[in-house]
Amino acid sequence: MVANDDGSGGPAADDADETVDADELLGRAGFDADTGVLTQRQAEVLALREQGLRQSDIAERLGTSRANVSSVEASARDNIERARETVAFAEALASPVRVEIPAGTDLYDAPKRVYDACDEAGVKVNETAPDLMKTIGDRAGDAVHGREVRERLFVTVAADGGIRVRSPSP
Repeated sequence: MVANDDGSGGPAADDADETVDADELLGRAGFDADTGVLTQRQAEVLALREQGLRQSDIAERLGTSRANVSSVEASARDNIERARETVAFAEALASPVRVEIPAGTDLYDAPKRVYDACDEAGVKVNETAPDLMKTIGDRAGDAVHGREVRERLFVTVAADGGIRVRSPSP
């Protein structure tokens, strides 16, 4: 659990485990700064936050300011999100079925587009139209509101029928 910097939602400062070793946590998680998208410092901050330490406690430990720890944590989370989007893009390129759903499309029209593309590629989707609409709506997040697709979506279907939905930044 991650504690808020004011202590709410996590352990109080007195309860913060002084024996938590960031390097040990990173080693157990298999972190390698040379092959990942995070710097050593970003990984340390995230590991300590996941152990429930407050930003102010981490700052004291690392000999820096709470504002710096906050900035490092925000950059780390941004890097992780970018890495996820990169993986999703790479998987989309490798998928045999790629369907663009333009903004303004009625969500009820999306399953037919996906099924038609799957039929053309010889890929089977094991979801009914209502289930596929729910999957697309759920995975699109804020890009879909009710039946309205508000942002362009990319629906990809892997050879095994797995579905991924992306809403790339404009």
